[in-house]
Amino acid sequence: MDSKEIRELIEMISRSNFSTFELEEADGFKLKLVKQGAALAESVVAAEPAPAPEDGFVDFNSPIVGTFYRSPGPDAPPFADVGQTVKKGQVLCIVEAMKVMNEIESEMDAEVVEVCVTDGQPVEFGEVLFRLRPLS
Repeated sequence: MDSKEIRELIEMISRSNFSTFELEEADGFKLKLVKQGAALAESVVAAEPAPAPEDGFVDFNSPIVGTFYRSPGPDAPPFADVGQTVKKGQVLCIVEAMKVMNEIESEMDAEVVEVCVTDGQPVEFGEVLFRLRPLS
């Protein structure tokens, strides 16, 4: 699913009577849209990570186009930082798309090895956000 299809889907769901919409594709990409009042909140889970390369690290890619944020607010600590251990389902960052704050969650227990983008930077679909070292 490309970014244009995601934007069209968000717009269609926001105009519909659905309160919750979930999509899961065969490649592991998951999308969940939940309306809260008049606003549309969205939680996006990135595609399943590819097998770890020889260095043991896994690239964690952006599932959508938008603006990358490391924390929930300007004065808040980052969701995940280098050296920190994260759990499966833990929020790693936010990618804002079309004025919707999308929480991007880890698909595995891992150590954050590198943060690959700067806070407030625009990101593309598939762009590497983090490098992770899987635990287990």
